[in-house]
Amino acid sequence: MSSTDPTLRPGRPRPRDQLRQIVRFDVPASLVVFLVAVPLSLGIAVASGAPVAAGLIAAAAGGIVAGLFGGSPLQVSGPAAGLTVVVAEIVAEFGWEATCAITLMAGLLQVVLGATRLGRYALAISPTVVSAMLAAIGISIVLGQLNVALGGRSQSSALDNLEHILVNAREPNIHAILAGLGVIVILLAWPRLPQRVRAVPGQLVAIVALTLLAAAWLPGAERVHLGGDLLDEIGSVALPEGTPLAVAGAVLTVALIASVESLLSAVAVDRLHGGPRSNLDRELLGQGLANSASGALGGLPVTGVIVRSSTNVTAGARTRASAILHGVWVLVFALVLVELVEQIPLAALAGLLIMMGTGLVRPADISQARARGELWIYALTVVGVLALNLIEGVLIGLVATLVLVLWRLVHVRIDVRLGGRAADGREKWLVEVHGSLSFLATPTLMTRLDSIPEGQVVELDLLVDYLDPAGRDQLDQWRARYVAGGGSVLVEHSGLHGAEAPRQERALKAPPISPRALLPWSAWQDVRPERSDPHHPLALGVREYHRRQVAPLRGVYEGLLDGHEPHAVFLTCVDSQVVPNLITSSGPGDLLTVRTMGNLVPEPGSPDSSVAAPVLFGVDDLGVSTVVVCGHSHCGAITSALESTRAGAVPEGPVGDWLRHATPAIQEWRAGHPVGAAAAGAGRSEVDQVSQVNVAVMIDRLGDLLGDRDVRLVGLFLDISDGKLQILRGDAFTTLTDAETDELAHLMETRPEPA
Repeated sequence: MSSTDPTLRPGRPRPRDQLRQIVRFDVPASLVVFLVAVPLSLGIAVASGAPVAAGLIAAAAGGIVAGLFGGSPLQVSGPAAGLTVVVAEIVAEFGWEATCAITLMAGLLQVVLGATRLGRYALAISPTVVSAMLAAIGISIVLGQLNVALGGRSQSSALDNLEHILVNAREPNIHAILAGLGVIVILLAWPRLPQRVRAVPGQLVAIVALTLLAAAWLPGAERVHLGGDLLDEIGSVALPEGTPLAVAGAVLTVALIASVESLLSAVAVDRLHGGPRSNLDRELLGQGLANSASGALGGLPVTGVIVRSSTNVTAGARTRASAILHGVWVLVFALVLVELVEQIPLAALAGLLIMMGTGLVRPADISQARARGELWIYALTVVGVLALNLIEGVLIGLVATLVLVLWRLVHVRIDVRLGGRAADGREKWLVEVHGSLSFLATPTLMTRLDSIPEGQVVELDLLVDYLDPAGRDQLDQWRARYVAGGGSVLVEHSGLHGAEAPRQERALKAPPISPRALLPWSAWQDVRPERSDPHHPLALGVREYHRRQVAPLRGVYEGLLDGHEPHAVFLTCVDSQVVPNLITSSGPGDLLTVRTMGNLVPEPGSPDSSVAAPVLFGVDDLGVSTVVVCGHSHCGAITSALESTRAGAVPEGPVGDWLRHATPAIQEWRAGHPVGAAAAGAGRSEVDQVSQVNVAVMIDRLGDLLGDRDVRLVGLFLDISDGKLQILRGDAFTTLTDAETDELAHLMETRPEPA
């Protein structure tokens, strides 16, 4: 069904509608998340060296408290695998009751961080260090749970676990091995089963199946021991005994790791749905309250968990009610079904944790670290966490990251090569400078430049992200010396010399769009008065594309060989002032662009299918769910059509034939179309009034063309005077604010539900 009025700010739903939505979407989703959360919570408690009931307490506290007060509506919180090593170390040093107090204090620290609006700064940690930390935690989990799967006990360090694996492997418990292997086999096979079967969480199926099998055939496998009723575990908190520095270090470690993991998870969850974005400061505050509650009740530390959160989104949750209800179900389960929990083999939970730990070591993270030149930081962090402890390993990674940042600030790559001969027969030398050109790197550059023979032609290409005054002065002096010796120097994007200096300075201080990506753009393209045969701007652009863009884009193009899935059909004017990929920050494969004079669409029934064909191809063959009509101010085509109509004579020939398609829009404008009236009220010229009415009329024509297809139609208008986009809402165009742009992104990426 087509829609011509995209509502970016829907009214607040009525309580009855809210309740209906919760019952329809959130209740089923909460049950699915509950089924995933129970076995994970039990397994994490075992891996942490904590009472098994502590995992259920944390799951309930995280779901209810963080769900109520957090800033990420669809994130689900609970005990996380990322903290198992930390908690195990704290339990070994301070004891379980003191660990609960440390969790409580860590939560209070998180509340302070959230109240002081420092939540977003936790994301300043290098992604490479975070992924390496998670990988090291995953390796530690696997090593520890291999001991449990062999019938032994998990140890406090990776080295101790390695040693005990060798010992336990000599006299393994066959029943424990079978229980662990059974879970692993089920979890490996589950993704390959039909979708209808996979609707039930694989973790739940694996634990239930092995619990039933173990009851009949594996009596030798050790079972979970809750140690009494769940209510007996509540309130088991004691002040930690130890030096204030050691206690403060434990509190800070739990608070920081829990905060970073929760915030990273919230950001990741935002990418999975099109609803409201997370408020990171509020989310940190909610996580702090959840940790305080969990610690006070005798539970594990709580974080936002990506496994449960992604399950929540996939299951169709719409509001925070799903996370809250999942915590309620966990609480009911823990109070009523204690005897059932104590039938689960420990080795079965070990198999579940081995799969979880393996999932934390992601090949994609390793590939990204290698591509960024940070593989050594990744490896150093992993080794540091495994050999020492988590906080020291992460600190090693952070120090290594700072060293790399400093190195990149002072490091510059200089390529000097002979590039053939110039038109006058002299040698042409090409010099490319990559990186940051500060006074620390200037001596190296001067040495390389001085090695170029005198009297030749030098093209100095500064591909730098920073050039300090000292570097400018040195380049200025070298260029003057070289030119005085009979040579020629052409500097691209230097902003150093001559009458073109002000223009080049504007190029360097252009908006936050890399000039290299838009080199042929005449607004900031270099003009070289020294060049006797100036290149056409298009030729310069092609050269720049082949020299700078082909290599980075090769992977993008290879990915498009088998087809493309554009986000939208984008119908706009042929005017060179409108650049669809620029105003939408899109690239290859993103838009199916259709350009016509005046963004006009032939009337229904017209034999001209120049617009209908690509639009229907995008919708029917490529599955595009959004069609955009984008007009612009000061439109030449609309100006010609309006003047011709007033003169009573439309030009003959192809141009006149095409401009006749604008006649209905002009007639609607004269008849007082509400969009035109709103534009007039905003002080727009008559041409712009007609242009905006034309967008609305063209949307109606496309609606007739698309019929009852499930497609969203969006009207945009580019104001050439300030470069801002406006969107058609109701009977008027309004400028998009940042918040509305976020909602527009959701609008364009989400296929609307059929009415």
